[in-house]
Amino acid sequence: MGVKVDIAIIGAGVSGAAIASTLSQYDISVCVLEKSNDISNGASKANSGIVHAGYDAKPGTMMAAFNVQGNAMFSALCERLDVPFTRIGSYVVAFNRDDMKTLEMLKKRGEENGVPDLEILSAKVVHINEPHLNPNIIGALFAPTAAVVSPYELSIAFMEHAIDNGVQLYLQSPVQNIIKENNAYKIITPDKEIQAACVINCAGVYADTIHDMVLPSAFHINARRGEYFLLDKYAGDIVQHIIFQCPSDRGKGVLVTPTAHKNIIIGPNAEDILEREAVETTVEGLSEVWKSALKSSPELPENQIITTFSGIRAEPSSGDFIIRDYIETPGFIDVAGIKSPGLSSAPAFALYVNDLVQKYFGSLKQKENYIQGRRKRIHFHELSHEERREIVKKDPLYGRIICRCENITEGEIVDSIHRFAGARTIDGVKRRARCGGGRCQGGFCGPRIIDILARELNIPKEAVCKDSPESRIIVAETKGNCAL
Repeated sequence: MGVKVDIAIIGAGVSGAAIASTLSQYDISVCVLEKSNDISNGASKANSGIVHAGYDAKPGTMMAAFNVQGNAMFSALCERLDVPFTRIGSYVVAFNRDDMKTLEMLKKRGEENGVPDLEILSAKVVHINEPHLNPNIIGALFAPTAAVVSPYELSIAFMEHAIDNGVQLYLQSPVQNIIKENNAYKIITPDKEIQAACVINCAGVYADTIHDMVLPSAFHINARRGEYFLLDKYAGDIVQHIIFQCPSDRGKGVLVTPTAHKNIIIGPNAEDILEREAVETTVEGLSEVWKSALKSSPELPENQIITTFSGIRAEPSSGDFIIRDYIETPGFIDVAGIKSPGLSSAPAFALYVNDLVQKYFGSLKQKENYIQGRRKRIHFHELSHEERREIVKKDPLYGRIICRCENITEGEIVDSIHRFAGARTIDGVKRRARCGGGRCQGGFCGPRIIDILARELNIPKEAVCKDSPESRIIVAETKGNCAL
């Protein structure tokens, strides 16, 4: 199959999705190629969900500039795209005089970067605001603009908005080669060839591989694994802010923070690995994370852990984001090395890439029928009793609770399936509708979600996957019933 477009974006993580959403305002053809079977299936689904204030990155870097600019965009952006977001502020805690010197350095760096309202607080004030922190803390850097967001929901929202505005999404389309032909690029995938005037490389840990298909090797992406704990909402009063320890050359270190959905997330560690998709957790790694987190808050309740997971970060050899075009290959743009604060920076560097695209094509025409936001979702458990009654009158599926941990209704699950770029797997439902995101982690609602997916997609129950196409849940029938 052959497809001809103006712009092809490789990768449907938060970078590719943000850029697709931004470019969807123009009267041009755009497609997104994703090797996985869903949006946000790489680093964008497995990270801390922190919108950083911007004091950590070195002044003058892309990380510093885009972090601060992106942070300021989040409130309006998440309101427009209906994404969970809360500006809760962060503390970097100090345990000794050397740490206090680090806080002074971070404050000065943040002020250089343009971060507003940074303040170093005394231990007394810190413990008034966060009584469950280590009593040995002697001070903290407070950044009120730091926030939490649901990273996979943001990526999905960006992509849904882009598709609403005409962008084409091709899942399970790994790029095998890119051939420069005259004034266009031919992108080879297993089942189609895409001809594009412009290619934007947002391939995450494989961004160097994609770059090398077009240009001589110029950078390397190292895979760095980080492991996490997720605690139940019953542990939610342990901390009210994002709690960091002083950073090291390995990153920002292990944090303890509420999530956008009021759980507590703890992590990550930082382990360089050779296999770029080795997302298993390890006893050693999780032990390291928990031990480090106890230094921040010795009262962390181990009996409230509901799951563990890991994510892979794209560590660039350059030490900074690689976002640029090239004189020798007009129309090819790298968006590579998007490690932390990549999530915080995505809305800002999407605008920068937009400028690069405008430079290449010239002035682009705005769509007359451009849709600014995306269709609002119904969050049934947040509604008043009167609002719930009205919704159920219109659609009785909203009166049937499927996920008791998160109070998610069948109506919400069906809506998550039938939206643009909707859920096709159990984890896809979880990322869009929170079903299976609570204490039981889908233990009770999982079989019912299989039934709903099979019914709504008109597929056999045996074809329903947990996440990847290889992760089948039902493998055989026993005594006339499907066996899990």
